[in-house]
Amino acid sequence: MSGPVASRVDARARVFGVLAESGAVSRADLARRTRLAASTVSAVITELQAAGLVTEPGAGGDPRPPGAVGRPPVLVAMHRNAGVAIGLDFGKRHVRVVVSDLAHQVLAERHDELDADLPATAAIAHAARLVDEVLAEANAEQRDVVGVGMGLPGPVHGPTGELGDSTILPGWVGVRAADAMSDALGRTVEVENDANLGALSEWMWGAGRGAENMAYLKVATGIGAGFIIGGRPYTGTSGTAGEIGHTVIDPSGQVCRCGNRGCLETVAGSAAVLAAVRGTLGADVAVGDVIASALDGHPGSARAIADAGAAIGTAVATLCNLFNPERIVVGGDLAAAGSLLVEPLREAVRRGAVRSAAEDVTIVEGTLGERAEVLGAVALVLRHGADLLRRSDTVAARRV
Repeated sequence: MSGPVASRVDARARVFGVLAESGAVSRADLARRTRLAASTVSAVITELQAAGLVTEPGAGGDPRPPGAVGRPPVLVAMHRNAGVAIGLDFGKRHVRVVVSDLAHQVLAERHDELDADLPATAAIAHAARLVDEVLAEANAEQRDVVGVGMGLPGPVHGPTGELGDSTILPGWVGVRAADAMSDALGRTVEVENDANLGALSEWMWGAGRGAENMAYLKVATGIGAGFIIGGRPYTGTSGTAGEIGHTVIDPSGQVCRCGNRGCLETVAGSAAVLAAVRGTLGADVAVGDVIASALDGHPGSARAIADAGAAIGTAVATLCNLFNPERIVVGGDLAAAGSLLVEPLREAVRRGAVRSAAEDVTIVEGTLGERAEVLGAVALVLRHGADLLRRSDTVAARRV
């Protein structure tokens, strides 16, 4: 394909890609971000409107800085007819499913608890049932789905789609997760490490917005990092970058599930925090109980969380020396402790990183909470502009 036809197809894909990734956008911003002439953007929007793929919904908030004068720009957004995206997130003891339209509006959501050692086949079957439920609640059908993203807590080997043996989900080791979930849903599923998805969602919608170079820390049963480098997600050669939880902190320490001794997860993951307080809070204490008691002033709980933050900060200091990010966003279950976790983390970075790296970085709490990873799974779908356009064209055509 060449000449004017190829140019117009490329322009449509560029406009569609920006709308899918950014939500509602003004025409001027579309021209700037796609590097297309304003007249070309206008012509493409007209075509996409005629196809039922985009809309100009009217008042949607003024995107300009406070104090701007004149009438606010009209925003362009994806039409509901363009289809829906599905995000799935599996944790040690949960599965969360979201269905969103392509204008970034969550239409329905489910969260269920799972047994910690549930086999992958059972967890996948459960998630497939939840997908049917959220689609029904959103008044959407399987034919409306343009893509599915899925997050898992562990290194996902890109070429094979297998979850590595350092995952916290033993029932998934060796499973080709993308293939298994795709078979259950009858459509292609893209799988990514959960920390990478947290980085993507916080960068697109949360505390990482505007950062060119950032890291997201998921601090939970496991500890992982996701990276944005040069304004793009970075996952490494085969998708396993960011396994900061297996940084060795104490070479003579406890044996980690990865086989090494003294990994960060063994001293700062939620299991380590719980072990530190069971003597005072009881054998059945949960992470939420520890955080609540720490926020209420319980000294043992506060100390356990602070120690975790300091240990994580030691590893993050090395990350700052190597990566030199401008922002680090802290998420995951333990991040609900707020400054009790984050301030000792900051202090350890100030002590352990070279001065310029420590001064360059801002360490902040995430804003998306426990939904960061599942929203990142949706974002994984929304970032495939050209493929998304083709699928949305098909969805819109079926509605005619």
